[in-house]
Amino acid sequence: MKQIRIIHCLALLTALAMWPLLAQDKAVPASVGATVPQDIPAVSVNYRLSPGDLIYVKVFQEDDLSSSLRIGDDGTITFPLIGTVKVGGLTVAEATKAIYLPLDEHYLVNPQITVTVLSFTDRHVTILGQVEHAGTYNLKEQSSLDILEAIGLAGGFTRLADTTDVMVRRLTDGKASIIRINARKIAKDSEASNFEVLPGDTITVQERIF
Repeated sequence: MKQIRIIHCLALLTALAMWPLLAQDKAVPASVGATVPQDIPAVSVNYRLSPGDLIYVKVFQEDDLSSSLRIGDDGTITFPLIGTVKVGGLTVAEATKAIYLPLDEHYLVNPQITVTVLSFTDRHVTILGQVEHAGTYNLKEQSSLDILEAIGLAGGFTRLADTTDVMVRRLTDGKASIIRINARKIAKDSEASNFEVLPGDTITVQERIF
């Protein structure tokens, strides 16, 4: 009995000694003035990070590196040790890899990293031209949208629409580009590649020439 009591006492003393370390590990540090909310939103595996999104990057057992970071207008974050990292336009898994690789190569051995989206930026697309209800439409936080779904938000094509010529204006790293889409082909051909609409896109449906 005496031996059992001694073992129990040693176990209790060990647990008490380790408690500060366990409590420290549960604490979630934050930077850039952000806090980690209790109700973190669920994120689709296909969701691509956007400028203005707030993310939390945790490096296991490296609390000094774990940070809450706002993605800049150029799609980058500034992370301790490795500096500027481009994460805009990447999925959470891809962003995790983008941070992991330079850390693993230069600073840590096989770092364990998790990336969590804390909050989303305002996400919208503007749809103009030959659609029933032209205007600006908010997108759901984590959902993706293809070109036909975007046109559907605006009530669909008018009878004057040239469905073979849908123009998408997109800003990438501050530079505008124009992409032309044949929506009729996408709608009719199940094997045609679809086109994913991104937040900030301006979609213009041209008028058909008779």
